[in-house]
Amino acid sequence: MSLEIKDLNVRIGENPILKNFSLTLPKGEVHAIMGPNGTGKSTLAKALAGHEDYKITSGEATLDGETIIGKEPDEISRAGLFLAFQYPSEIPGVTIANFIRAALQARMEKGSDFNAPAYYKELYSAMDKLGIDRKFTARSVNEGFSGGEKKRCEILQMMMLKPQYCILDETDSGLDIDALRIVSEGVNSMRGPDVGFLVITHYQRLLNYIQPDVVHVMWDGRIVRSGGKELALELEEKGYEWVKEAYANA
Repeated sequence: MSLEIKDLNVRIGENPILKNFSLTLPKGEVHAIMGPNGTGKSTLAKALAGHEDYKITSGEATLDGETIIGKEPDEISRAGLFLAFQYPSEIPGVTIANFIRAALQARMEKGSDFNAPAYYKELYSAMDKLGIDRKFTARSVNEGFSGGEKKRCEILQMMMLKPQYCILDETDSGLDIDALRIVSEGVNSMRGPDVGFLVITHYQRLLNYIQPDVVHVMWDGRIVRSGGKELALELEEKGYEWVKEAYANA
């Protein structure tokens, strides 16, 4: 069972971004995608999540054999895909507790009863693991939050929704060392045979905490090289200029 992407082409307006992009992410594995700015990493994440600004012109994307191309974002979410955004949106007037509760209830079968005490017990336990003050349950989603608080809130949602495939789009952006460690611990607590992670990042430092099984290098809308975690160390040492030089004319 896997997230399977095959020959995916995506454009924004008339500008092609992803070019015959292919990747297989099996459940139980953590894959990292690294690459310079503008190569299509965030485009991949948003296109898979069904963002309307990203036009998939051809190719395939399936979750456990079920296509997600052409589906609405809520349908893709219910199918088992979660996206932690690089820049999480604020939702004024909707509390964290009610937001996550509504998302969980949307996945329940009709007629099922929602167990509120069990929900709050699990929610508070997850918040404690992420170092989030329990008073945050009454605050509007991401409104007035610091960058680190927004990222912790994203991971809290992921822990509660228990998706089958998780895409983390530069979750380390804007985090100090302590917040990075706590967020990574939340991710690592979810690792197991029933979930796959796709970690998008510029920097090797996140991968010190979330150890990847496979590292992919992305350039010009496609994966040009894959390897083990030592590949991330090579990128950290050499930078991305060698990638540009090696693949600019490929």
